[in-house]
Amino acid sequence: MGMMGKLKETQQKMEDTKKRLDTVLVDEQSTDGLLKVTITANRKIKSVTIADELLEDKEQLEDYMILVMNKAIEKATKVNEAELDAVAKMDMPMIPGMDNLFK
Repeated sequence: MGMMGKLKETQQKMEDTKKRLDTVLVDEQSTDGLLKVTITANRKIKSVTIADELLEDKEQLEDYMILVMNKAIEKATKVNEAELDAVAKMDMPMIPGMDNLFK
């Protein structure tokens, strides 16, 4: 297969992987379990579960939301990047100087 064919094939695999990552769920919760978040590996929020006791303290709830959402986004980003990097590295021929693009 020529270089252009290989490139098109890799692009299609990347798109397929991105679609599949919409179905990969990442869960995160506060250390006490009062707030739980589920997002996809493409960083789309799927669900948020808040314990009733957090509803009594707006400032605490806001703090929990920020911490838990950021941790969930960080986890999802790692999964996303690992999956897309794997496809790119597996299918692309290494061209001198291009290896820095996959770091």
